[in-house]
Amino acid sequence: MKKTLYIIVCAFALAGVAGCGYLDQEPDDLITEDMVFNDVVKTNGWLANIYSYLPDPYMGWNMKYGLNTLVDDVQIPLEWSGFGWWSASAMKGNWSATSNYFDLWGDVYKAVRAAYIFQEKVKPLGSEQTAADVEYMKLQARFLVAYYYSQLLEFYGSFPLVTEYYGIDSTYEELMLERTPFEEIVEWLDEELYALSQQLPLHCPSMTEDYGRATKGMALAVRAHVHMLAASPLFNGNQMYAGITNADGTPLFPQKYEKDKWKRAADAIKDIFDLGVYSLYKEYNEAGTVDPFLSYMNIHFATGANNPELIFINNNCNYAEADQNMAPHGYGDGNGAYGATQNLVDAFFTRNGLPVSEDPSYVADGYSTEDIRYEGTAWTRSNSKGEQGLVTEAGTPNMYCNREPRFYVSIMWHGEWSTQLDGYVDFLYGGANGGPTYDSPQCGYLMRKRQHPQATEIGKQNHPYRHGIIFRLGEFYLSYAEALNEYYGVDAQTEVLQYVNAIRERAGIPAYTGSYTQEKMRELIRMERRIELLDEGKRYTDLRRWLLSKSVFRQPIMGLDVKAKTDDAYFFTRRDFMTRSFEDKNYLWPIRQTYIDNNPKLVQNLGY
Repeated sequence: MKKTLYIIVCAFALAGVAGCGYLDQEPDDLITEDMVFNDVVKTNGWLANIYSYLPDPYMGWNMKYGLNTLVDDVQIPLEWSGFGWWSASAMKGNWSATSNYFDLWGDVYKAVRAAYIFQEKVKPLGSEQTAADVEYMKLQARFLVAYYYSQLLEFYGSFPLVTEYYGIDSTYEELMLERTPFEEIVEWLDEELYALSQQLPLHCPSMTEDYGRATKGMALAVRAHVHMLAASPLFNGNQMYAGITNADGTPLFPQKYEKDKWKRAADAIKDIFDLGVYSLYKEYNEAGTVDPFLSYMNIHFATGANNPELIFINNNCNYAEADQNMAPHGYGDGNGAYGATQNLVDAFFTRNGLPVSEDPSYVADGYSTEDIRYEGTAWTRSNSKGEQGLVTEAGTPNMYCNREPRFYVSIMWHGEWSTQLDGYVDFLYGGANGGPTYDSPQCGYLMRKRQHPQATEIGKQNHPYRHGIIFRLGEFYLSYAEALNEYYGVDAQTEVLQYVNAIRERAGIPAYTGSYTQEKMRELIRMERRIELLDEGKRYTDLRRWLLSKSVFRQPIMGLDVKAKTDDAYFFTRRDFMTRSFEDKNYLWPIRQTYIDNNPKLVQNLGY
């Protein structure tokens, strides 16, 4: 019988299918192997389908993965749980192995299977698809397998590592695989990604048609990320997972702390730097100095060769819906409920580059009596006069005055001038952009970072293109500083500060000077990561890999009094919004119970 391949492939037992008896059937409307791999368009369509499993750093990381909404920076309405935002339920502790949330485990194995089929079947097709083309296509498929496996590593820890194609003639017994020990997976990914980095091109063949396809830098970035995970407390000697073993007693997680893993991480990141093709994205003013406002904002909007900071992007993202979630309701079809928390507002530095608790010039109460300007920026989004550098107008609450530039790029507050609205934002209860609808800022703020400044006619499809960043150089500057600090301590402080201060310089705040203990430097790096990588899907994993999620979420999510109807003084009163639920088991995600049931060799993660 002629073999038949499915564009939507049968997920093998690892992805929850106990058997695929229907594969023996051969209906007429199925696409055969010859039809796919003898056709250039269909072959490229298959490869595009493998890429389609890449996460969308806009709505995918928000709605599907919950990476931004599950942390203390962002608050969405709990009512959104009925509209596909599973994190609104998970943040209350409603998450188990039987929850019907999205299935990363199953998606990865579907993508991996499709990639292995592709590598086995793709072939040259004359001048339209040469042998060189096929070689690059196979390398892309290999890279995607490694990246998708890094996702399983990040969220589930150990998993069954499949490194070859299992055909449709595979037996049920062959598909019943145990979870591979964590360190074996790390070593396989290290070798595979390094090998790929030696074979992939330095740049995409075309920065238009091929923009976002696999490169050397992408392979090295995923490799460095894997080593950062392996070195961090969640996976480096964490005794909490001592009892997770295969049936033969093989431990699935390392139980001994190894300091050298931090050096491996630092060395892996250095390999990215040594490529010599990436640099921090910067925009300059007429005086030739960095404009921190526009630099930080446009990291996410400048594309291709115009943005040397980008390493790994997804160029197929649902940024239009993200715009709508951040736009105040009452304006176009904005629903105005993708909001920031008071916890985050308090975490931004002051204009002097200090935490608000350490800057004696910072005033938390009352209102400003004069306009406040910043030199060297073309920023105009926060004032009704359209003046460059006028950041807050007289009468602004003092807690929003004299804050660092990244604060103004990222946060929208009640009473702020909005170029979108061509008016002042009104988040009061009953106000134009406030309650009682739940499509309003739950904690009194909207997130603005990554919302395009030209998305001014929401509802008229005015959503300029933007990429979704999976990895950028700024993250690895801070990861490099972290790895050096953890391995060398104060002996590497000069180099550590070099990379942290490069981020702060671009952000328009003073550099750190002086000498710090290893513990204090760790704190400074973590504070910088929170702000620099805000709403980019990183804090969720950072808190987990540092084993800090449980302690962080013992503190309530704070907001303002969004029930205030007429008096701003009441509105700006701090209130507890909710206390998130996070238990030890939540450091890793549960494997779906159906997969455990279908494969008796799979063991579940702790606590599920």
